[in-house]
Amino acid sequence: MTSAPTILATCKQTRFHLLDGNPSTEIDVEGLCITIASAAADSTDEASKPKIKGKSKAKASGKELISDAHLRLKGGVHYGLLGRNGTGKSTLLRAMADKLIPGIPHVTRVAILQQTGVEDESGGYGSLRLDRTILDAVLSSDETRNETVRTAECENTYTSIHIETLVTDEELVLSKSFDTEDPLEPVKAIRKIQYQQAELNLFLAHKNADLKSGARGFQARKDLKTAEANMESVSERLSQDPENIDADAVQVDTQAAAETLQTLQSQIEDMNLADMDKEARRILLGLGFKEETFEKKVSTLSGGWRMRCLLASVLVQSPDIMILDEPTNYLDLLGVIWLENYLQQLRETSETTILLVSHDRDFINAVCEEIVILRDQKFTYFRGNLAAYEQDFEEQKLYRGRMKEAHERQKAQMEASIRETVKAGKKTNDDNKLRQAKSRQKKVDDRMGLQVSANGHRFKLNRDMAGYFLTSRAEIEVPQDERGASMALPDVTDLRFPGPLVSLEGINFSYQKNGRLILDDVHLVVHIGDRVGIMGLNGSGKTTLVRILNGQIPPSKGKVSTHPRLKVGYYGQHSVEELQERGRSEPHLTALGLLTAETQGHLDEGAIRGLLSSMGLAGRIVSDVPVAKLSGGQLVRLALARIVWTSPQLLVLDEITTHLDFHTVTALATALSSFNGAIILVSHDRFLVRSVVEGKRDTEHKLDEDFEGVEEEESTESTPRRRSVYVLKAGKLNEQSNGVEQFEKSLVKRVQKLLKQ
Repeated sequence: MTSAPTILATCKQTRFHLLDGNPSTEIDVEGLCITIASAAADSTDEASKPKIKGKSKAKASGKELISDAHLRLKGGVHYGLLGRNGTGKSTLLRAMADKLIPGIPHVTRVAILQQTGVEDESGGYGSLRLDRTILDAVLSSDETRNETVRTAECENTYTSIHIETLVTDEELVLSKSFDTEDPLEPVKAIRKIQYQQAELNLFLAHKNADLKSGARGFQARKDLKTAEANMESVSERLSQDPENIDADAVQVDTQAAAETLQTLQSQIEDMNLADMDKEARRILLGLGFKEETFEKKVSTLSGGWRMRCLLASVLVQSPDIMILDEPTNYLDLLGVIWLENYLQQLRETSETTILLVSHDRDFINAVCEEIVILRDQKFTYFRGNLAAYEQDFEEQKLYRGRMKEAHERQKAQMEASIRETVKAGKKTNDDNKLRQAKSRQKKVDDRMGLQVSANGHRFKLNRDMAGYFLTSRAEIEVPQDERGASMALPDVTDLRFPGPLVSLEGINFSYQKNGRLILDDVHLVVHIGDRVGIMGLNGSGKTTLVRILNGQIPPSKGKVSTHPRLKVGYYGQHSVEELQERGRSEPHLTALGLLTAETQGHLDEGAIRGLLSSMGLAGRIVSDVPVAKLSGGQLVRLALARIVWTSPQLLVLDEITTHLDFHTVTALATALSSFNGAIILVSHDRFLVRSVVEGKRDTEHKLDEDFEGVEEEESTESTPRRRSVYVLKAGKLNEQSNGVEQFEKSLVKRVQKLLKQ
């Protein structure tokens, strides 16, 4: 059994990080290093390595994702975190949420939505309880208000009022203890609660003692001793035999239990539960839940709806820092637009700091005020949204490139002049010329480089080169593109004779005879080179339609015709999950081994490696890394390679962007735009549909130079591609005359109504 990887986080430990116990919406941590390592590997390494005397600190073994970085988040600002797959974004977010970074105070309230919820043995799915109703699970997720909040009927014996309310586990235990006839029950309850509190205090005391030094460290160590003594005392009292508890102790503990219960009830009353319930219902409706489903158990939901429930549980809280890792996964376009508007409103009404990761460019642009870029294990910051960042990046690349070219020309001229001067000086024994050449060489070595300082001022020797360690100006560095590895699709197989690739005529479909029609009189014809986009809300039947197109299920009524030589490459919603399951069942299976088996000798190893390389998978990744250990983005590339090796004339892609970062989405859009076959694209990603299906090079989103859009198409082809965006609604397939924009505007109106409720 393999142990879970361990996240090790260190930073420059400053006394100001933990001066008090106040929560903070602001983070300022210097020298941050994050390493991820297997606990089993660490223990094996430690056991096998001999101990070295005089070496007090050893560098943590494992893969270092972030090194000597400065993490800086201002309070109340909405940040977008950018970085390629595998750079450590999700690990950073997990470290922040678990307070593994010393600079984040323990009392800071952090709420996190991870990319996937994990079902555990105790009946939980992430922060949700599977045995609770949807509404109850969302309301019970706020761990800062209640360690575990639950809906229960509680009878208060002091007021004899029967109420149904939200109570903490502590309050429920204390209330039930007073309901019994046993006078020792309140004593047992309060001692158990005191033990749990002592455990928490001891953990915090250890943390403070480890992080503080000097006078504060001395006080922290004294506090640690006090906490240890208190823990020992509380533990003894908890384990005491009830028969040996004297009457005075029973009276004291009973009084403490009553006071604690009263305090907890006052805290619950101060939470404004009615507003919290109303907000939870509003969020669930916005995310697509129906009011009649609020009382369903979480365990009855599919994985996608559980993730929506998890998202609602994060939004309903009022944390100091909200972390959202791919929140648009499993949301349809209506949910995405609703979430955009909700977070925009939150920016005006709350001081919560938001840090989010998303592959949806339009979503990042709408929500984020500033951008954090994780690259080369460091953070860089940009004030503005993604569109502004990309525009600034391109301008900087052009400006720095021209500056470097001019610098190289000037340097080449000066070096040529130096050579001529030295040659002339040696020939005539002219010491003045030799001194002149030496002076010029010193200028080339020490004073050539960046002409502008980091603050935008012109370079000055006494200001920008202060200090004995600086001997020359900084080199001119041209920003390099941070897009993922490029992707290229093979040319299609020749059809030999013309005709439509696939034709749907009067297609009806229902899962039960005489049941509700999922598809109602659908007509669609696709020829070679066509671009067809299919959009719609979740549950509208999009996946059912593409499965009929692909021949996986027959229609209830109507006719499906295909070209006799048609090859279809089908990427389904669960293609990545299928690969993950295959990887778990065959732990040693690699991408190279998988394609070798599936191609059945039609491709040799060199051809398979070339195919995988064209998808962005190359080198040891394809031959040495098991499929089970590939990232989500790498699995998408492998799934694409599996469907294109036969050179299909038609690609059917159903929600292909779910596991990709936005750099890879850009590379994919470029590759699909130049594909010479037909494409049927089912997606909620507005950028991808606009670029691939409509052929638009968005002014806000920089595509690669080899992107083939409408303008290139008109200049090179006499008959342009057919480009159509359809919306599937109530079983009908309706073409949108204005494409994505028309569908988006219709959803914005619905969202505005939902937000007013």
